[in-house]
Amino acid sequence: MNSDFPVSASLPTIAPDGELLPTTPNPDAKEVPQVRLKGEDGRLLLLLPPDLESPGAATTWTDVWQQLKQRLNAGERFWQPKTPVHLIVRDRLLDGRQIQAISEALSEVDLELKRIYTSRRQTAVAAATLGFSVEQQSSIARLNQSESNGQALAEPLYLETTVRSGVEIRHPGTVIVLGDVNPGSSIIADGDVLVWGALRGVVQAGASGNMRCLIMALRMEPTQIRIGDLMARAPETPPSQYQPEVAYVMNGSIRIVRRTDFSKDLLFS
Repeated sequence: MNSDFPVSASLPTIAPDGELLPTTPNPDAKEVPQVRLKGEDGRLLLLLPPDLESPGAATTWTDVWQQLKQRLNAGERFWQPKTPVHLIVRDRLLDGRQIQAISEALSEVDLELKRIYTSRRQTAVAAATLGFSVEQQSSIARLNQSESNGQALAEPLYLETTVRSGVEIRHPGTVIVLGDVNPGSSIIADGDVLVWGALRGVVQAGASGNMRCLIMALRMEPTQIRIGDLMARAPETPPSQYQPEVAYVMNGSIRIVRRTDFSKDLLFS
């Protein structure tokens, strides 16, 4: 999918299948990125323009909001009711109030915001806190170097919220949740996953292949955990008393031990 969407400054026409039809060129108009709507595989992609600083570019939230309202209310609607919307934000910074406004505008035309794609950590946090599924995509400017395997990882994603059922969090680094991870939710991280609460959903650490990643939780009762391409489930009989535990890979399988019994030396044994 092309990440640049230069179109005419005048609003394009939307065809019944969701594609944008060309408009009559205006030689005096400046080429600026626009909000786009596009149907794809039973879902609707809502693409916001990048956060550009060049003169004449539509970069302000007011511009984006006005374009979005025009797209949603102009002409014949090509989508079916309750069509899920995937919001492609890229490097544009959105706060919780703005994300909520977009969700409500979509709801007014019988659309449902489901997932948000962003390279900005602040936007990912705001979206997850509101209960939306999030995929944070790597941004070169925000990459750190992992000491364990030399792979570049994004800065950790800190979430001070409960990850509710139906929410999926994807992040190219470590994910730290100050709250519970409920059944029916999932976290997929290229780094570690640390849950300062109860882990009852599906969690994968080392999703890009790092088998030395860890999963930690104050209360470890997951539906499923993965480290790299290895998978494990919680015991069928729960323990009589819960305590902080760590999941790690040793001898080709996932082990779960009490935090007090864990040492990083185990990762190199």
